[in-house]
Amino acid sequence: MTNKDVMALDLGDGAPSEQTQGYFAKCEEKLGLVPNVLRAYAFDDKKLRAFTDMYNDLMLGDSGLSKLEREMIAVAVSAVNRCFYCLTAHGAAVRQLSGDPVLGELMVMNYRVADLSERQRAMLDFAVKLTERPHEILEADREALRRAGFSDRDIWDIASVTGFYNMSNRVAAATDMRPNHEYHSMAR
Repeated sequence: MTNKDVMALDLGDGAPSEQTQGYFAKCEEKLGLVPNVLRAYAFDDKKLRAFTDMYNDLMLGDSGLSKLEREMIAVAVSAVNRCFYCLTAHGAAVRQLSGDPVLGELMVMNYRVADLSERQRAMLDFAVKLTERPHEILEADREALRRAGFSDRDIWDIASVTGFYNMSNRVAAATDMRPNHEYHSMAR
């Protein structure tokens, strides 16, 4: 697969470093594929490491948020930004983690119509407001999260995941990054 198959920018198709090849082999083993977002960043090992370190910390690290909740944030933010790559990839993750293909599709279309807990709804309302109108975030918004059962550390994590996907969505849009075809049929 060449860089041109992944996105609109031609940043070269040089051979990935040994470290990157090892990381890609681990992805193949665990996921059955190498996500195209990683292939897009592979033109520069330092940028790839920065992206994967942040992703791994936010999405897989210790948190009061479940993995499903973090993926739900990724989808809600990506729906606001209409990010084809992230809606496809993280919509598949929501379908897999929840075991509910309908939830995955509702999250992509409009999380507000999904059957969510009060906690999940508060979390996603905050993430969407932070995406659309960050200048309007007030103490009342943080307090609403606390009332829904989130700690201040959880609020940090919600904000961090939201910020990461806003950044990722913009890079994906700017480069016309394309999701792996496998995501479209996952967990349906």
